[in-house]
Amino acid sequence: MNNLFRKIAALPWGFVLLFDLAALLALGMALALATDNVTSPKQNSALGDKRIAITFDDAPRGAGAFLDPAVRPQMLRAALARAGVRQAAFFANPGRLNAGGRNEADLLTYAKAGHVLANHTATHKVLSNVSAESFIADIAEAETWLKAHPGYRPWFRFPQLDEGNRNVTKRDAVRGALTSMGLRHGYVTADGWDWYLESLTVKANAAGKPMDLDGLRDLYIETHVMSANFADSLARRTLGRAPAQVLLLHETDLAALYIEDLVRALRKDGWTIITADEAYADPMGKLPLPVKADANGTLVQMLSWERGTKGPRWFERNEVEVMNRLFKEQVLRAN
Repeated sequence: MNNLFRKIAALPWGFVLLFDLAALLALGMALALATDNVTSPKQNSALGDKRIAITFDDAPRGAGAFLDPAVRPQMLRAALARAGVRQAAFFANPGRLNAGGRNEADLLTYAKAGHVLANHTATHKVLSNVSAESFIADIAEAETWLKAHPGYRPWFRFPQLDEGNRNVTKRDAVRGALTSMGLRHGYVTADGWDWYLESLTVKANAAGKPMDLDGLRDLYIETHVMSANFADSLARRTLGRAPAQVLLLHETDLAALYIEDLVRALRKDGWTIITADEAYADPMGKLPLPVKADANGTLVQMLSWERGTKGPRWFERNEVEVMNRLFKEQVLRAN
């Protein structure tokens, strides 16, 4: 029985969906060092300290492929507690809540568990698709709800990390409005496209395609560890130091099922899990926001494009073709 079914089977809810010695020693040491460089970057002193905070977008989120949405928040809170994550940040869409209903209670329970709530617009409008005025009004609506509840932080994150793409006028209008509202940029530095991986599971489930769920777990974990390490490398090349990283996840079935495994893998890889408060206290967050780069993507990517950082600036798995291929190979087991 794979891990997913073990997790589900343990739940009480009935409505969860389904040469010579010297040469040999030298060879052994070389192999060990090579292995460490691939699987355990913490052994490489040149890498230094690696710190990362966990954040979730789109709370409350709709149904995924595996779990009843009524169960998912409780599962996610419990998994975060077991993983020892003291404080995650949930970027919420309060306009999706049923006042006084289950969604609202779930969101507030995250705060009661020690996590924090921040602004992701009321209804998840995407700036490229609406006027600046409509977008700013959606931010203000979310603020009204958030400020009245515990766990609030004055942070704002753009849905889909979309700051208007190349529309500088629209981008700057929203940036100015955020400043006037007292909101700071709730930026992201590491993005493994978990939302896209989730969409592939939903499509496969709807089509009745069997999925290797252990393969799905492994793909989810390895992709996010790789994204964290890519962000770390890009930040060092761009800033000359290792800032605190901010990992983007979404409130999905995959997060509820695999966050504990992901946190374990990050720690094994040399990462220290820090709070969102600690991450956003990093000096990187006080840098002027990029004005020349396209305003889409992670903060580290935007800074790297603006500064002309040498080497790759884009995480290879943030590409549809790459993720489709990996999903077919590792989850659908199709050649």
